[in-house]
Amino acid sequence: MTLDGVELRVLHLPLVAPFTTSFGTETVREVIVARALTPDGDGWGEIVTSAAPLYSSEYTQGAWDVALRWMIPALLDARRMSPAEVSGILEPFVGHRMVKAGLELAVLDASLRLGGISLGAHLGVTRDRVPSGVSVGIQRDPTALVDVVGGYLDEGYARIKIKIKPGRDVDDTAAVREAFGAIALQVDANSAYTLADADVLAELDRFDLLLIEQPLQEDDLVDHATLARRLQTPVCLDESIVSRKAAVDALALGSASVINIKAGRVGGYLEAVAIHDLCRAAGIPVWCGGMLETGIGRAANAALAALPGFTLPGDVSASNRFYARDIVRDPIVLEDGHVRVPTGPGLGIDIDPVALDDVTVARETLRR
Repeated sequence: MTLDGVELRVLHLPLVAPFTTSFGTETVREVIVARALTPDGDGWGEIVTSAAPLYSSEYTQGAWDVALRWMIPALLDARRMSPAEVSGILEPFVGHRMVKAGLELAVLDASLRLGGISLGAHLGVTRDRVPSGVSVGIQRDPTALVDVVGGYLDEGYARIKIKIKPGRDVDDTAAVREAFGAIALQVDANSAYTLADADVLAELDRFDLLLIEQPLQEDDLVDHATLARRLQTPVCLDESIVSRKAAVDALALGSASVINIKAGRVGGYLEAVAIHDLCRAAGIPVWCGGMLETGIGRAANAALAALPGFTLPGDVSASNRFYARDIVRDPIVLEDGHVRVPTGPGLGIDIDPVALDDVTVARETLRR
């Protein structure tokens, strides 16, 4: 395909409820969407950075700058490309994987729309819908957490993930397990602990959890391996897995027995598929994580999660879990605990231009 230009927008989308993790609380989701402009139609991608560098070193203003200053000009200089060539064009720029992922997705969407092929068909999905899990932020107290989890179970979500941090771990998990019995339950620490907290984390073993996600810092692969030997609960890595190479290293060290794949975190959906293929060959279960995506990223995640190696429910929740009004005309909805994989060309979504304009706070276009 031929790339004539790229439009970037910063969006501010109000969340339906505050979302609290060990990193802090969000009430508005700040995110960048990218629009690939071609002679034959446009393609959309999502750069899943947040306003502040708390989850990762990437953040909105840094992503905006490196995209406009370096990465988009490199793509425009190349002019003609296939989606598989995007990562090579952007490889000289160190890091900034979320930017690379969003730009790659925009090119991928445009190219697939041109060919009349859905993203799911392109990736090789084996299902037309995927089980949907929900991520529940830290609440006021365990009683409030139980109330919130009960609401999501009533909606039909197939798996519950609760956020934890020191002082809000064992009691919160105990309250949910006691209230709802043998539901599919896992916890996410977002790197909030150290190896010195191993005894506390071992207390979670009695709750028969699917997994504990990213208990230690992202660069603590050796400490994660030590912790994994202490726990009965499977250890899952999230922030640590930034590439296929990182996944290879983690598995070799025994740092994890489950891996969360986020396309934005690893630099794109094609790299995400490579990690899926690696883990499937090794017999390691994977699941699709979420970054509070709009309908753009949510549709792409649904397609990714329909690959055969994704054997655990992911964070591909309905759009209304986070947003009263999405930026796509037909938001993702929950049907009997599942979400459907879009089948239209490209991402299979149509942007709602009025909704998009209403939440746009910055906009810039670069052309050849």
